[in-house]
Amino acid sequence: MELIADIFLVAGAFGAAFYCYVLGRRLSRFNDLEAGVGGAVAVLSAQVDDLTKTLEAARITAGTSGEALDALTGRAESVAKRLELMVASMHDLPPATTPATSPTPEAKPSAGPVFRRHYPAGASL
Repeated sequence: MELIADIFLVAGAFGAAFYCYVLGRRLSRFNDLEAGVGGAVAVLSAQVDDLTKTLEAARITAGTSGEALDALTGRAESVAKRLELMVASMHDLPPATTPATSPTPEAKPSAGPVFRRHYPAGASL
């Protein structure tokens, strides 16, 4: 009876050893860096690093663009205020005459003869 129990015990140990051997081979193929899940994890990790760098560069660019846009907006607001003042001051000017309503040169009254006095050379004023 003990001999049969020892035979079953040895057979069970060999079966467990064979089962562990098969599982070890499957696990090594599963974690293979070239074709298994380990390779996929390595590729995904590299992609995450690249995306992190790209995101950081985009964040810096967006911050710089935002600052430039704020500066341009400030300049545009100051120019708009100056333009509003200029337009408001235009209401104080007299209306301009159009060329059709302006008098012609022939219709202008003459100012009369023009007299000029010539001083002799050496005379002081």
